[in-house]
Amino acid sequence: MNFIDSSVVLDETVEVGYFTVIEKGVKIGKNVKIGNRVTIHEGTVIGDGTTIADGAVLGKPPKPAKTSTVKLSDDIPALVIGEDCTIGANAVIYRGATIGANTLVADLASVRENVKIGNYVIVGRGVCVENHVEIGDRTKIQSNSYITAYSTLEDHVFIAPCVTTTNDNYMGRTEERFSKIKGATIKRGARVGGGVIILPGITIAEETFVAAGALVTKDTEPKTVVKGFPAKFSKMVDERELL
Repeated sequence: MNFIDSSVVLDETVEVGYFTVIEKGVKIGKNVKIGNRVTIHEGTVIGDGTTIADGAVLGKPPKPAKTSTVKLSDDIPALVIGEDCTIGANAVIYRGATIGANTLVADLASVRENVKIGNYVIVGRGVCVENHVEIGDRTKIQSNSYITAYSTLEDHVFIAPCVTTTNDNYMGRTEERFSKIKGATIKRGARVGGGVIILPGITIAEETFVAAGALVTKDTEPKTVVKGFPAKFSKMVDERELL
């Protein structure tokens, strides 16, 4: 048995599984496939040709803890998902996010409010994208990586599995931190290897290659390979590997 609000109009090409909830004002395009036990919250917009796997939660209203540094406006816009996207099993995408066309948000991934994701993006299995993040077109974020709040990833960025970004040098002990919270800025074409840790406010320059396991404590220079703990210049990126 499903619950579909009377305000929702489903095209005859839409397929809906069992035990699914679709709330008031949801707009669903043509040729959309919705799995079992999916919850689509009020006002969510889903583009043509999108596939939503079992257990996904779309448009979830954010509700931060009383001690959270996140402050929400009274009117967060509805979630918008573009055409031909794939939303994985048990993925959770919050109200206030915008997902571009042909993007994959894989199984168990989480995308918070006030996030903008471009076209042809991959957000891998178990990835966490926190609030106030921008992700450009054709960027790939591999499994179990953590993209902290107030980060920017430009076009054609590659993030390998288990990368961690950070945004707070004060670890929550001073009021000063509120004015200085800043995530990573990862410029166009940069590649970040598996298990890398990027400290708050760091800029990874265009076409930088950060080797696996590095700790990035300083901004990098364009088209350089950096590696180590902390990361240091190793060599220039081979011209054959540039975009």
